[in-house]
Amino acid sequence: MKNILLLVHDDAGQEARLQTALDLTRAVEGHLTCLDVAQVQVIAGDYSGGTATAMLMADEREREAANRVMLEARLAQEGVPWDWVESSGGLAECVTRAAGLADLIVVNRKLDVFPEPDMRGVTASIAVRSGTPVVAVPDDVRSLDVTGRALIAWDGSDPVMATMRACVPLLKLAEAVLLLTIDDGGEGVPAEEAAAYLSRHDIHATIRRVAGKHRHADDIIAEECAAWEASYCLMGAFSHNPLVEALFGGVTRRMLSTSKLPLILGH
Repeated sequence: MKNILLLVHDDAGQEARLQTALDLTRAVEGHLTCLDVAQVQVIAGDYSGGTATAMLMADEREREAANRVMLEARLAQEGVPWDWVESSGGLAECVTRAAGLADLIVVNRKLDVFPEPDMRGVTASIAVRSGTPVVAVPDDVRSLDVTGRALIAWDGSDPVMATMRACVPLLKLAEAVLLLTIDDGGEGVPAEEAAAYLSRHDIHATIRRVAGKHRHADDIIAEECAAWEASYCLMGAFSHNPLVEALFGGVTRRMLSTSKLPLILGH
């Protein structure tokens, strides 16, 4: 795990993304790629032959150019190797397209300010389509303690198994790892097998089981993260059909709305 892909865009979540990406890059002694996206905005009913849309795009490019000057000056002082890539289009589309050789992608969960990009939707799309774990941070986060405690929300699904495997280098840096499993009648690979897998990588995780009947899993995960003082939470994104989760509200969707901790998600 060496290649960290950072979404750069002048919005309320940028500082949280930047600080998290820098912490991750330092921790893994890796390389930071800054993907600067000029977001294309199409105006419905633009009867000016696209002139209004073109003006908005010009303004967006101007803002991002100023943003680049500011961030490059800061990055020059951070002591990490980095490069800069420019792209234009939708945020999710551009990040997914650039993620082929990334080990982690740093984005946000839903932003708490308005106006905002729809970061919950952007992050969900990237997590499902990119094949790369995403780190989704609240907009008020200013650091990620990679050497702190890592809580894995274990449901035995393919997404959480894939995410855990991909993040073994990160989990090896944690002072402690907890496999949280919620007894809600679901089926999947037992947490004991996950613990055995991690032990072969010299990661000695503990297992905690909690009852899940009549409670939302995301509420339980949030409470357990707080009680255990976790630094971040790793989980599978959309362990069930994404359409079903979107329609009926799922764990991933709610965690991307309200989590107070950085999330590491994969599909």
